Amino acid sequence: MQGMTTNFKASKALKVKKEAGENAPVLSDDELVAMTVRELNQHLRGLTKEDVVKLKQRRRTLKNRGYAASCRIKRVTQKEELERQKQDLQLEVDKLARENASMRLELDALRAKYEALQCFARTVTRAGVTGAGGGIGVMGGKLPGGFGAAATSVITIVKSSNNHGSPPPATPFSAPS
Repeated sequence: MQGMTTNFKASKALKVKKEAGENAPVLSDDELVAMTVRELNQHLRGLTKEDVVKLKQRRRTLKNRGYAASCRIKRVTQKEELERQKQDLQLEVDKLARENASMRLELDALRAKYEALQCFARTVTRAGVTGAGGGIGVMGGKLPGGFGAAATSVITIVKSSNNHGSPPPATPFSAPS
């Protein structure tokens, strides 16, 4: 492989020498591309105008190839980066869609609970308005269905201040009458 590389470089150097003329110094493609304009101009001294034009054109062609190669690499790199970002964003969109669906279910459950409470409150209020003065209950009314019990139960929890490791006393509560 080493001999092949040397052969390849030597053939390029011969090409440059042939383009620049027989009396031109031998320059490889790598040297021609890497040198500064000032160095190039020093090498071009003493060459014919035709040889100078050929050598400069060869240098420009080599530099353009390098620019094109770097642009291809940059384009591929950017494409890979954009694809990675697209994948990350798609994962985030999927995650947000799942969260949104979960929140919608929770919202629907809360809405149903709210509507049930509103319905209960209307029922209790109607019972209080229609049965005013007819018995004991919320706002003096009776529960629907003819029950004479109060519409709400009152649960009273008594907290004992002298709770010395003994179980709390029985919790008194008032039951509907």
